[in-house]
Amino acid sequence: MNAGSQKFGTAPVFFTAISTILGAILFLRFGFALGTVGYVGVVLLILLGHIVTIPTALAISEIATNKRVEGGGEYFIISRSFGLNIGATIGIALYLSQSISVAFYVIAFTEAFQFFFDYIFQQTGLLLPRQVISIPVMLLLSWLILTKGANLGVKALYVVVGILALSLVLFFLGNTAYSETAVFNLSSIEFRNSNQFFFIFAIIFPAFTGMTAGVGLSGDLREPSKSIPMGTISATLIGMVLYFFITYKLYISASPEDLLNDQFIMSKIALWGGLFIPLGLAASTISSALGSVMVAPRTLQALAHDDSFPIQRMNRWLRFGRSNDHEPQHASLVTCGIALFFVAVGDVNLVAQIISMFFMITYGSLNLISFLNHFGSSPSYRPSFKSKWMLSLIGFLASVWVMFMINTAYTLIAFGIMVALYLYIDHVHKHRKGISSIFANTLFQINRSLQLFLQKSKLVKASGDWRPSAICISKSSFERDSAFKLTNWISYKYGFGTYLHRIDGYYSKATNQTAQEELAKLIRYYGEQSHVYVDTIISPSYTSAIAQSIQIPGISGMENNMLILEYDKENPIELDDILDNFRLVNAGNFDVCILASSRKPIIFKNGIHVWIKTSDEDNANLMIILSFILLGHPDWKQANIRIFNLCKEDTVDETREQMKALIENGRLPITPQNVTIITEDQHQSQKDLIGSHSSEAGLCIIGFRGDSGKSLDTSYFDGFDSMGNILFVHSHKQRILD
Repeated sequence: MNAGSQKFGTAPVFFTAISTILGAILFLRFGFALGTVGYVGVVLLILLGHIVTIPTALAISEIATNKRVEGGGEYFIISRSFGLNIGATIGIALYLSQSISVAFYVIAFTEAFQFFFDYIFQQTGLLLPRQVISIPVMLLLSWLILTKGANLGVKALYVVVGILALSLVLFFLGNTAYSETAVFNLSSIEFRNSNQFFFIFAIIFPAFTGMTAGVGLSGDLREPSKSIPMGTISATLIGMVLYFFITYKLYISASPEDLLNDQFIMSKIALWGGLFIPLGLAASTISSALGSVMVAPRTLQALAHDDSFPIQRMNRWLRFGRSNDHEPQHASLVTCGIALFFVAVGDVNLVAQIISMFFMITYGSLNLISFLNHFGSSPSYRPSFKSKWMLSLIGFLASVWVMFMINTAYTLIAFGIMVALYLYIDHVHKHRKGISSIFANTLFQINRSLQLFLQKSKLVKASGDWRPSAICISKSSFERDSAFKLTNWISYKYGFGTYLHRIDGYYSKATNQTAQEELAKLIRYYGEQSHVYVDTIISPSYTSAIAQSIQIPGISGMENNMLILEYDKENPIELDDILDNFRLVNAGNFDVCILASSRKPIIFKNGIHVWIKTSDEDNANLMIILSFILLGHPDWKQANIRIFNLCKEDTVDETREQMKALIENGRLPITPQNVTIITEDQHQSQKDLIGSHSSEAGLCIIGFRGDSGKSLDTSYFDGFDSMGNILFVHSHKQRILD
């Protein structure tokens, strides 16, 4: 839509909305509602309906003043807030409800010709179907909109709104014999048939849904940020006030019996009502139909501009605009075809319930967008018109609640259709995946609030409630993935992990660019199944990289308490650097895990072997807890834990009892059969003993001491050539298994 076609002001927005609000339900069903639930009941119905519509009108006005709303109105707002895939899902549902609305209003329009059907029946005994009038009217409307476009629709709006206004004025000027004796006071009003309240609400709710009708003209407005708020809010508030006055007028002008039994009771009340009330009904319904038949094609055209449909030829065909005025001619043709089908069906109640469900989804979405924008507090969200976040939240919750109150089955069907449609669109447009800024800003705020809460609350954890929050540092991320896998296993269920890919060098524009490229590669490389936060760190030395890493905050809100370092078991050139920096790490009270990565394949079903030696008094519990944590990952679902306890010959019985108590009190998934007590052999080294039992283990966990830092040398980590991956564990203090 070019600038030349964006030529309308505020009036079309207001008239499109008000003519839809004061439409078919007002003339045909409002008296029935009043006769059923009474004056108090209808007042509550009006208030409940506007609990949804007023926040929605305010939300639309707010969003429209933040940035230019282009063609597509509500669809444009939703898709630019939630992303194109979610936007297309809601947009298609919105478009269908808009196009079906055309049929709803045309079907209701035929009710204005009740006198004609009565006359034919009296003269011939023939009960004509409503389609005798509704189908020709729909065909005429289609011809007009396809040949004349929105200009004709806007001009016609002024005429029909004038007739609508005249019919309402005559209604208020009318009088009846009942009104001569009726008395209105607080003691006489009542709330009847409360058990039918939501049934009646379902019938009259479409009366309140017209306030967004004018938003679809956004692409044809000179100043959408001005016209949409003024037109939408004024129509909503004026409509609400008129509904209160109409309720009062009906209440004092007709008995409950007449209100229940005569759908044209307004014609009996109005001055010259036999002519002007059917004329007002015709005017309101045809204007609503005109509004919908102008708005729906623009939504469809906007969807096509965003390539929402799977076939590109279809998108190109639907986005076509007429050369002289850019009218969405092809989209209008499709809209008229859909409307004609539902006109032929002819069931007003069925059509009303269908459109109500999808309109409520739209209203809920608009309110949610406003609320999330408030909550996310993005600097780019600076609307000149501001609503309140509480109103938007109420509007969203009320929209969902009202859907279930209207019809639970229809609500579940509507949600089911939306989910299926989203999954299909998301599959077709995989390249458009990604979190939208509105969700990202919301997550940032939630994360910030949680982090501050955790820090300020100074939560003191019992020692038995310990869990790992690990940092892993590796520069060999693209050569071997053992370190990442270990961090991922720890982080899957019970712990938290940050994986840092180390880049040698000083921080500069060039190294920063390298870091960004390698981070993107890492995220692609390790896939969507990762449970680890991945990042890069630029540092000129291993020591400075460790010093930087152990000072960063934990991603979970709790302090990091474990450092994972890794080297190649077959080429252990990095082991010297690791051991040289052990004292630095130990100064921060970190548990240290040193992974000796093997090139042997991991045989998960062979389980995790934990070797506990006499010197592992502080390490033992941490080693056992880690084995339990690792077992929680699906990779290890067929594995079990085996514990080997090396002890002196004279302490075998004592060690066995200690292990039995540990298993029982620690509630670990280990049976006594999984515990092997091995006495130290003077003729066989510990390394050979470990190798003879665990050469085929999926992972072997061995403790090491490093209290002074001086006793650590590479010889302790050598001599395990027959084995696969080995995790050497040092606990800075003894863990209690609670």
